[in-house]
Amino acid sequence: MPRLILFNKPYDVLSQFTDSNGRATLADFIPVKAVYPAGRLDRDSEGLLLLTDDGRLQKQVSDPRHKMAKTYWVQVEGEISDEALTSLRNGVSLKDGKTLPAEASRIHDPDLWARNPPIRERKNIPTSWLALTIREGRNRQVRRMTAATGFPTLRLVRVGIGPWSVDNLAPGEFREITLTPRDLRDLQEKLVRN
Repeated sequence: MPRLILFNKPYDVLSQFTDSNGRATLADFIPVKAVYPAGRLDRDSEGLLLLTDDGRLQKQVSDPRHKMAKTYWVQVEGEISDEALTSLRNGVSLKDGKTLPAEASRIHDPDLWARNPPIRERKNIPTSWLALTIREGRNRQVRRMTAATGFPTLRLVRVGIGPWSVDNLAPGEFREITLTPRDLRDLQEKLVRN
């Protein structure tokens, strides 16, 4: 059976097991051998990261051709406008081309763990939160998308990948789940339909 680990990656942790510069890595939190990240999450982002020992599953999760949904809660500078949300839903033009349409909606401040260090706050500039679901994985894509609409990202938390979520995992915690052959077939069918 393939191993699948759900990990709530804290801020300022690299999505890899080694680093020659002494920065925090997955090895500081996950003592499991022979598992590898399925995709990545930037050092300055938080939330769900999947790890597996199965190359096929790793490719299904991380390869943009499979268009697996990735959901983020994004805190942006300013009160997100209807126009910005419409732009995100229609696809945003970036230097490397237009993004696929995203699911985007305003949300109330989510009940999240405190970030260490906290985001910078400015007294005269409000912030707002949105839920954003994308089906591709360009470098720093969510941050570039919100910036292109005029709302720079202050905090980025990935809360879901496909059918998996970060629910009930504190930062730095992980949970291993067992995937049955049926789970893998169901996942494959969902990816084919998308």
